[in-house]
Order: sequence, then C-alpha cells, then structure tokens
Amino acid sequence: MEKYDVIVIGGGLAGLRAAIELTGKCKVAVLSRVYPMRSHSVSAEGGVNAALCNRPDNKDDTVDIHTYDTIKGSDYLADQDSAEILCREGIDRVYEMEHWGVPFSRTPEGKIAQRPFGGGTYARACYAADKTGHAMLTTLYEKSIKENVVVLNEYVVTRIVVENGYVHGVIALSLQTGQFVPIMAKAVIVATGGFGKIFAFTTNAHINTGHGMAVAFWAGAQLQDMEFIQFHPTGLPRTGILITEGVRGEGGILRNKLGERFMEKYVKMKPPELAPRDIISRYMVKEMREGRGFDGYGGYLHLDITHLDPKLIMDRLGQIRELSMTYMGVDPIKQPIPVKPVVHYVMGGIKTGNYGETNIPGLYAAGEAACVSVHGSNRLGANSLLDVLVFGRRAGIASLAYIRDSPNNPRQSVVEKAFEEEMNKIESLFSKNKTSLEVSNIMEEMQLNMDKNVGIYRVEKDMQHNVEIIANLKERFKNVGISKRSFKYNIELLRYLDLEAMLDLAEVVTKSALARKESRGAHFRDDYPERDDANWMKHTVIEYTKQAIKISYAPVRITKYQPQKRVY
Repeated sequence: MEKYDVIVIGGGLAGLRAAIELTGKCKVAVLSRVYPMRSHSVSAEGGVNAALCNRPDNKDDTVDIHTYDTIKGSDYLADQDSAEILCREGIDRVYEMEHWGVPFSRTPEGKIAQRPFGGGTYARACYAADKTGHAMLTTLYEKSIKENVVVLNEYVVTRIVVENGYVHGVIALSLQTGQFVPIMAKAVIVATGGFGKIFAFTTNAHINTGHGMAVAFWAGAQLQDMEFIQFHPTGLPRTGILITEGVRGEGGILRNKLGERFMEKYVKMKPPELAPRDIISRYMVKEMREGRGFDGYGGYLHLDITHLDPKLIMDRLGQIRELSMTYMGVDPIKQPIPVKPVVHYVMGGIKTGNYGETNIPGLYAAGEAACVSVHGSNRLGANSLLDVLVFGRRAGIASLAYIRDSPNNPRQSVVEKAFEEEMNKIESLFSKNKTSLEVSNIMEEMQLNMDKNVGIYRVEKDMQHNVEIIANLKERFKNVGISKRSFKYNIELLRYLDLEAMLDLAEVVTKSALARKESRGAHFRDDYPERDDANWMKHTVIEYTKQAIKISYAPVRITKYQPQKRVY
C-alpha cells in the first residue's frame, strides 16, 4: 500500500502552493483529477490584489485600507483577523510569484502593473494582461517540477478515511489504470475548487462539481456560509464565459438598451462600474426586470469599451476580444459586448482556521474549497488569487507541523477496511435499474432549478420548492447505477460520483439560504431585503449526518472594523 505523509487533493494554484511548501520536508503527493494545467485556476483573468503602490494614484494605499475594503466588500461577514492576514501576507506572496517567474504586465518604470477592481479604494490588482491565472498556474507548475513535487495525474479521491476522529488516508480512483487505490497519509489538504456546476449558467469548468468538498463533508468536515454564491456581473450570454472585471477596471461602461450608463443611478463611486460584484449584479437584473435589457438569451445588457484606445484593448484585453469575437461574433473595439450576471464563485466551503485546519485533526483545506472566512458574504474581485497563495502556503505549513508533532498515526488496517467498503459500494451500482441517461436528466433538472429558485433574488416559497425538488431528485438518484464495468476513463462513473456530491451541495446551499432571513452581500432576499446584524451577524455552519444536514451558527470575529451601512 502506498504511504505518504501528506496528500494534497487538487492540482490548481492552492494545491500546488501547498505542495511546494511541503516538498523536500516530507513525503507529499498531489492527486489531481486533471493534468494541473487544466485546473480551473487557469481561467482567472483579471488580477491578484496587493497593496504594492506601483502607480502615482495609489501611493497612499496600505494593508489596512485593503483589509477594510475586503471586510466592507464582505458585508462585514468576513473574519477580520483572517482578512488582515490575507492582505498583509499577500504582498510577499505576489512578490514571491514575480521572483518565481510570473510575467506580470509592467509600468513604464518596470514595476508590476496594477489596475482598479470592484470595491477597491485604490488600484491594486496586479495583472498579466487578461491571463493572470494562466500565468500564475504555469509558473507554479514549473516550480513544482523544479522542486520534484510528486503529482499523480488523473486521480479522483472518492473517500477521505477518518477513524476515531483523525485522518488515516484516502481511497482514490486512477483513471489511467482503472484501479481504485488505497493510500495511507497522516494529513490531507483539500484544494479542489468550487462547485459552480450545481447551477446551469456558470463560468465554472465541468470539473467544478464540488466533489472534493463533498468527500470532506461526508468524512465529517464542517461546511460554512454555503448560501453565499457570487454572481459575476459580466458573463457572455448562452455560454457563461467570463468577461473579466479588468475590462471595467480599464474603463468599460455598462449600458442598458436605452444607451444609459445605468450604474450612475445606483452608486456614487467613480467609476460606478467598479462597485462590488454583488451590487452590480443585482442592479443589472433590476434593469432587465424593468424592461431596459436587450431581448434574447433571457435578457442581457452591454459592456462598452468602444471608446478605449484599440492598442490598449489589444495589449491588456486581447483574450477578451478573442472570446467576444469567437463566441458572440462581436469585436469589442467596434461594438459593445453582450453580458449578463453568471454564477462564478462560492464564498462558502470547508470551515477552516487561519492555517487551513478543519474540525478533523489532520484534515486541511485551501482555496475556493475552503471558507477561512476572508470573503464573508461577497468576495472582492482579485482577492481569490491572493487567497489561494496565502492560505495554500499556510495549509502546507500547518500540515507539516501536524505530521511532525501529532501522536496520531495512520493505520493500514483502517485504510484497508475503508477500501473494502468503498469497493462494495461501487459494486452495488451495477445492480441498479437506471444508468447514465438518468444521471444526465437529474443533473439538468437540479441545475435549472438552482438557477430558477436560488439565484440573485431569492424568496422563501421558491427556495422551499427547491428543497422539495432536490429531495425528489435524491430519491430518483437512489435507483441510478452504472453499466460499464471497466473503470478506466469511465465517464459514466465520474458523472455518477459528481452528481452524488452535487445533490448534497445543492441541498446545503438551498437550506442555508432558506434559513438566513436577511439580505447580506450575494444573498439577497426579496422577502427580507435588509441586512439584520442583530440576528444574522453570524456564520452558517453545516454538519453531515446520514439522516439530515445539521445547521448551526458561529460568531464572526470582529477586531477593529465595526459593521456599518454598506454604501458605495
């Protein structure tokens, strides 16, 4: 049986950063569902925040201001000590990435270029044109190769083995060999990203099903703040492809079908298009609800950059131009880009402390799969790439300390027993009546109803109806199995495993949103339109049981920024 000190699940930015921190200090392996350069981190476009003060107009920026912007942007649900760690340590992490080789765009003086992003007092988004995530992931993967990080490509972890309250290892499926493999490990770091694919209209890749998060949940890890789903204001209609906030940071203007710069009606900040994402998304939907959107694709608006210098567009937004031309037949140098709000990011995730630690000794999480919480109820654009660097590294540091200091050691007999149980579960799927077509039908119904009932504007009757729909879908799922006995690249089995996770996460999101009777950040209730600090200044905490999920609450850690009315 294979044995490692630490297993990192996920080969994106958070997972690779954690593994780089560990390699050479212990025996570590990254188990990645896809080749790391196909991880969803590669899709991040606009930038990574840090108070570097590399422009004449941001020389007064500070860590404290960045921290305040982050907390205010979170609608005061972020844990303030965590937010300060993010902003303070983020400066070193960005310079570290520069020294490791990220080809950041540059100022005329040769410094890292920065541009404005939504909710920021100053321009602090460091960028590599409009391919920042791609540049960072390429660099980290090259660094992992240089450091001899062991990456097991195309491995899907189906179970985290927990016995007597601590980690013993994982059970994983190698897609290349078609073999399920038991692996012993003293610590496990979950860095598998978000779960935007529980919705139909999303920027997320097909691998963003939340399977890794669900595996941790089933193992006993608590989830936190799962009701908070970020809608990015500017996705391409039909496909959901992301049009980065960097477009608005470079001067893009949102217009309705009357040609009006409508955000000027709703916020006072200049430019108004750089309000936080939750606020812009709500007002975009309001404009469309009131008949000022364009017809088609369920309604859309325009993002206009025709007034910008074509050279600037080509140099800084070249990928956005290519995407617009390829998928919408629109050249943004000459025509506005059609856009509409789209599911983009989950603020919730596996509940962790400031070093990625969970309620299970030896289990850690980082990146979008985790909820530290630095994003609270709404994440500021360009803080996500900072999150993966800062807390990916911290999860690596903490897991190393754990394997050195903890007396708990994995036992082979425990992993073998879990392996046998997992094989029995898989074997039982062959006796079920319905297979792949029913998986597709259930998945589509779940996604469309999540879009319809748990979207930007939420009301109790719709969410209660969604709870009933999911319960019905879960009953149907009990009769679903698989027909292909070979597990080598068995897409039928993968879709089954994904749907199992997605149904549980959809239930958690809906029930958490139904329970929170207020509006805060990305969670807006038409029937409770005001923020209610007296009753709801608290985190939602969810635990898994075989009977039903259990919801409780935990206090928000407030240091020096007292909650105020959120005005931009």
